[in-house]
Amino acid sequence: MTRHHPTALRRSAVIAVAALTVGAAATLAAPGAGAATPAGTPKLELIAATPAVTVDRWEGEPGVYLDLGTYLTVDGGPFEVRVTRKSYSDPVVASQVIHSGGRTITKTLPKGLVNDFSGLPGFLKVSISDASGVKKVDTTQSFCPNNRAGRIRPDAPATSKYPDGCSDNPFALGGVWGVEKGWAAATSQGFRGDNPIDLPAGVYTAKVSVAKKYRDLFGIPDKTQTIQVTVRQQDSGGGQGLAGAQRGRKGASKSLKAPAGRPVGKVAVAADMPKPDLRALPAYGIAITDGGEGGEGAVAGKDYLAFSATVWNGGPSPLVVDGFRKPGAEKMDAYQYFYDAKGKQVGYTPTGTMEWDPREGHQHWHFSDFASYRLLGADKKEIVRSGKEAFCLANTDAIDYTVKNANWHPYNTDLATACGEETAVSVREVLDVGNGDTYSQYRPGQSFDVTDLPNGTYYIQVIANPDNRLKEQSTANNVTYRKVVLGGTPGARTVTVPKYGLIDAP
Repeated sequence: MTRHHPTALRRSAVIAVAALTVGAAATLAAPGAGAATPAGTPKLELIAATPAVTVDRWEGEPGVYLDLGTYLTVDGGPFEVRVTRKSYSDPVVASQVIHSGGRTITKTLPKGLVNDFSGLPGFLKVSISDASGVKKVDTTQSFCPNNRAGRIRPDAPATSKYPDGCSDNPFALGGVWGVEKGWAAATSQGFRGDNPIDLPAGVYTAKVSVAKKYRDLFGIPDKTQTIQVTVRQQDSGGGQGLAGAQRGRKGASKSLKAPAGRPVGKVAVAADMPKPDLRALPAYGIAITDGGEGGEGAVAGKDYLAFSATVWNGGPSPLVVDGFRKPGAEKMDAYQYFYDAKGKQVGYTPTGTMEWDPREGHQHWHFSDFASYRLLGADKKEIVRSGKEAFCLANTDAIDYTVKNANWHPYNTDLATACGEETAVSVREVLDVGNGDTYSQYRPGQSFDVTDLPNGTYYIQVIANPDNRLKEQSTANNVTYRKVVLGGTPGARTVTVPKYGLIDAP
């Protein structure tokens, strides 16, 4: 099972960058010392953790993925930005939040400043020249304030309340970006960058500064950081998929503890009991794949319509499903648990089964009937149904961290923390409030076989909780449709994906 669109993990390694941790705090002066600013207003400054970095360019890679070791330091008050949109037909709106004493001040940022939930676009200006002074790169980089943050002095808060990373899901609805007072956030994605820079082996000089519009907006001093960059050529590349690396974070916050054993006593699901609200997002990452790429069920020469799909929890309560295995049984009995506003368990109910999936790329316990994917004709009548309907639940995507009770630090963010081993007698799977579970349907048998379908208009239907096994606040938002148009000829099929509201993400 592939959870996300396959992307190669870049092996460009920053050798000389010093991590900003408690041990490095003494080397960094607090920015804006002595400046008179209103209480709670953040003072921001761009700094370089090291004057020189070394990166590797691996054979077969299109370039290097630069982490120049620059950070945005924060003092005077936390730097916080809330990003929302009312619907997929409305633009993304960003606001800075300033906590001043007992007041909360909200400052709406300029219209069009941000257009998604991945960070502040064009935040950094980066210029790189070779040893003779000839400019080789003149580009900009976006900045996710939640990226690789650490303390810059020992009296700063020990932990950050802000989420880890920014959302790259095109159908995200709300984000919270922030850096604590006395902390600093890395300005580069590092190994996870998406834009390689074509630099051959050699020594370069990089000049990094904050774009003027952001300096003016946030009062950032006009300072340019200069870093020596050594690019080393390596003979062979490789790496692992980003699916695990990007989603493999293990949250630092408390998690709901699994009970010691199978629940006993009377089943209780009161009507007013807080429940999760499962919501389906439209399909995305849509493409035609060839069965010759392999995988179980693959048939060479056949055309498959592949896609990614997300089901998320709008709250106000987490979705918690436990599986319990009788000795020798092939399946686990599944139970859904319910919690009050203080996190105390107040009820449970049987909710189907969990099954072990032994296939390569899976090898974990799946909860049955969590979601269903179907390809419909232009009349929205079913033509093909995906064979994938059992899932391991994990918080892979931040969808809306502005909803009530959203958990900014979910515990189980990858398969390894959520889905159990074959020998397990019990397993707990959780989909926290504000978080989504994304699967990519890139395996034959999961994606749709469209080889023999005529060209024309179709719809990818995503259904959350298709058999209503799970108890929810509402089922009115459990189904979405994404329009696709098939073309081409067998063996060379094409797919066109119209915009969904303002979102132009195939």
